[in-house]
Amino acid sequence: MANDQAGRWEAELGDFAKESFEADGKRRDVFRIGSGPAVIVISEMPGLTPLVAQFGRRVAAAGCTAVLPVLFGDPGRPMSAGYALQSMGPACVSREFSAFALKRTSPITGWLRKLAAAEHERCGGPGVGAVGMCFTGGFALAMMVDDIMLAPVLSQPSLPLPLSKKFKADIGISDEDLARVKERTATGTCLLGLRFTNDPFCFEERFETLRRELGDAFIAVEIDSAPGNPHGHPKKAHSVLTEHLIDEEGTPTRAALDQTLAFFREKLGVGAGPGPRPDGLHHPDGLDH
Repeated sequence: MANDQAGRWEAELGDFAKESFEADGKRRDVFRIGSGPAVIVISEMPGLTPLVAQFGRRVAAAGCTAVLPVLFGDPGRPMSAGYALQSMGPACVSREFSAFALKRTSPITGWLRKLAAAEHERCGGPGVGAVGMCFTGGFALAMMVDDIMLAPVLSQPSLPLPLSKKFKADIGISDEDLARVKERTATGTCLLGLRFTNDPFCFEERFETLRRELGDAFIAVEIDSAPGNPHGHPKKAHSVLTEHLIDEEGTPTRAALDQTLAFFREKLGVGAGPGPRPDGLHHPDGLDH
């Protein structure tokens, strides 16, 4: 099994540097690619899939260092329903993830904040960015308590899990941390949120809470996934930047991807992007020059 896992990550993540980072008594693997200011890419369930890795490459192509910590799952293993359930169970009962608690910040964000601080020192720049997805979507919000977090992105934030209307509206951080986030937004820091309108895990109520609490500092991108929508998004579309991305010019998910990469570049002070990508990946904002 260990050989299978090693072979998988080498096949799917061979262009990444594999390292490790320890904080709070926890040592975890971290995959890195690119150069420039750091962006912490916190994978969705079930883990660091090939599509999450592909997003990391896009972050690197935009002129940033993509830093992908392994919080759960097997790096490089493709998404499947069975694999998602296999990863979800232990995470839901772990004390590191506040899957069922109202107004509580997941303790794992403390480790992520220390990773971000270390990467900021290593990579330089005015600060760092972060994107959380699905189960980890709200972690970028919690990381805003630190001044170095300049470009937080919440992609389909799904915690706490939607057990009732109150849970659907909760944004997954404590009142104390929310107060600190509001201090940051009052002085000009903003955040980007992405979701499909018919998402079965990230409901409109959660984005309404973010709008109410943070005002214009919260930039919401909501993509139509209602039955019969013009772009053919399935009614259970969930993962904006990975599984349900339609990577074609003129599609709303491609626009959301480009807006995310442009957000990182703008907030982190990244200049002109690199030259053409040998693997054919596009650069954001027409930077294929």
